[in-house]
Amino acid sequence: MATLIVALDLPEKDAALALAEKLRRVDGWIPWCKVGLELFTVCGPALLESLNKLGYKIFLDLKFYDIPHTVAGAVRAAAFYADMLTLHCQGGERMCRAARRMLETLAHEGSLRKTAEMLESSGRPDVSPLLFGVTALTSFAAGEMPGVALTPSAFAVYLAAKARAWGLDGVVCAGTEVKRIKAGSPGLACLCPGIRPQGFAADDQRRVMTPREAVQAGADFLVIGRPILSASDPVGTLSGILQEICS
Repeated sequence: MATLIVALDLPEKDAALALAEKLRRVDGWIPWCKVGLELFTVCGPALLESLNKLGYKIFLDLKFYDIPHTVAGAVRAAAFYADMLTLHCQGGERMCRAARRMLETLAHEGSLRKTAEMLESSGRPDVSPLLFGVTALTSFAAGEMPGVALTPSAFAVYLAAKARAWGLDGVVCAGTEVKRIKAGSPGLACLCPGIRPQGFAADDQRRVMTPREAVQAGADFLVIGRPILSASDPVGTLSGILQEICS
């Protein structure tokens, strides 16, 4: 069954932690949350420690994209708190391999074990975070990617074919691309944002799917934010989405 990750795309720490506290009690859900650019910029690593202590696995979605040395340093800093990290596949092979080498170095040195001991109360496992590569943002429609002649879907499939060889555990892609990526890159995990339950607005997303459709396509992780955050009953909405995924 696909893993559901709730995107805590909120503007301040107290609201994010209050929602996380409510949602973590939902029956049958392994607490996973996404912390993205806005919330991390406001709160910094202290928020991640608080979420660890609540028992959450953390998808830190900062989409690293820089020279290999800089990205390796960012991965080193983020690995102490996160269970999953993102970088842009467009950063290329040397950047992606530098990120993977950094995680291997940390594991060899025992740095991740030290961190796990510090966070023992959270029950977080002593493992390196998963490293996922962003292919084409789900907000892109055809003709909107500067300098790229391929459609967003074709570009996503092309980059995914490179990702495994570059040392990545999976890719971030639209649900509409999962089948082609899985066919061409067996064993590569797919994480899908742009997931909208039936009846919810697509907002600024372009390539969207319902939770059931994404699971049927073979998605391994689903990221859902605004449909839950904007609901009058976030707990009930999360429960309903879990039922849809499992049915």
